[in-house]
Amino acid sequence: MNRLNIIPGRLWSNCKSHKKCGSHILTFNTKLKQVISIEYFHSHSTQSSTCAQSFFSKRYSSSGSGNNRTEDTKLPRRLVKRLEKQGVSEQDFLLRLKARNDSPSHYTANQLGDKNAESQFIGNKDELEKLLKTMTTEPQFLSQTDSFPSDMRKFKEWQKHQESNLARPSVSPSMTSVVLFPGQGSQFVGMGKKLIHYPGVKELYEEASAIVGYDLLKLCLNGPKSELDKTVHCQPAVMITSLAAIEKFREEHPQAIENCVATAGFSVGEFAALVFSGVLSFPDAVKVVKIRAEAMQKASESTGSGMLTVFLAHDSRLKEALKMAKEYCVERRDISDPVCTVANFLFPECKVIAGHEEALEFISTNAKEFRLLRTKRLPVSGAFHTRLMQSAIQPLQRVMTNMQLASPKIPVYSNVTSAPYHAKANYPHLLGQQLVRPVRWEQILHTIYCRPQGVEFPGTYEMGPGRQMGTLLRQVNAQAYKQYHSIDV
Repeated sequence: MNRLNIIPGRLWSNCKSHKKCGSHILTFNTKLKQVISIEYFHSHSTQSSTCAQSFFSKRYSSSGSGNNRTEDTKLPRRLVKRLEKQGVSEQDFLLRLKARNDSPSHYTANQLGDKNAESQFIGNKDELEKLLKTMTTEPQFLSQTDSFPSDMRKFKEWQKHQESNLARPSVSPSMTSVVLFPGQGSQFVGMGKKLIHYPGVKELYEEASAIVGYDLLKLCLNGPKSELDKTVHCQPAVMITSLAAIEKFREEHPQAIENCVATAGFSVGEFAALVFSGVLSFPDAVKVVKIRAEAMQKASESTGSGMLTVFLAHDSRLKEALKMAKEYCVERRDISDPVCTVANFLFPECKVIAGHEEALEFISTNAKEFRLLRTKRLPVSGAFHTRLMQSAIQPLQRVMTNMQLASPKIPVYSNVTSAPYHAKANYPHLLGQQLVRPVRWEQILHTIYCRPQGVEFPGTYEMGPGRQMGTLLRQVNAQAYKQYHSIDV
């Protein structure tokens, strides 16, 4: 079998005898300017065999550093980068190539004139690319003389992962669900009445009542409203009722529970979302919310403050209104460090501002001057989600210090960042910051429901009293709202 690759004259002196005996074929890549492989067909003389072997040893000789690094065989930087992306070093690749050429199966294939085997050796750019791909992505085809068990293990793990993905049935976006939890202000006397006959609901209220120290179910069902509306009472009441609604949801829509892809809660509702996703246990959540409500109530009593809903037009000057309100407090009311800022981002045309009573009064009185369409005071005791709640941070973080917090089973979107909590999130820090920073609800809804045109929306379920979350969703994303449902409590 007479076959000889063309070799430049400067290298020809190293293997002149090859032309005479035809015992060896040196595959030479002209771009790399080096011999890539030597093919043995038959040997007519000891001289020719020795010549080829001596040439091969020169090209692949060890550098003496003990790491089998080739002395002068180098790959182009372009290919080295590709190898690095696959987790294979240049040294490993060259050693694999040498082992491939040295393997008995290689000699046998060539001796038999196997065209398929011959095609695996490279003599041009296309063949080098093919071998590079084979050696970096298909380790099962490597020579038996290779010794890289870690690569084979990684390949098996990758193969198993691919097979599991193929076996997993795809779920249409319309078959998935998003669960939202309301916050303070959604409470009403009688909430929970439509839940108590579901399994486990009474037990939830009883367990929570033992922690907070009063009959929570009785307060929810019978009031009085003046007591239920107090921050110290309504925050635990809203959270427990929202989690009780989950039990009804589980009974009526079990598939939606299984296919839930995201959850979020407004202000205190975020704690219900953390329980639903498995981050917080139910007893721990009740303890935290109890301390949180008491600390916020105490902070509210130290300074006269409140919250005001503001409806905006396209030409409203809200920033100017906030600035002028603070100047008014300093110059006319002798308040040295006034607070008046956005506390809740609800939807583009509506914000909730919070701060000193005097600042809110100024904005309400001068709404027309700043092109504000309408203002409405909220029935809350203080300026939540502003720095006037600074004193409430430490008690909340202290009670969470020794609590066992798990990784979320369902992505939970943070009020502070409007992004999902990651596995190792600092929950005490972020939940503490939630007290003094605005609730970015509009941004959360944009993040959850953002998708390419034509992609279906998930079903959205509101857990808890009222339908405030649905109202906000309709203003932010009318298409997503078409799949909205409220669990009646």
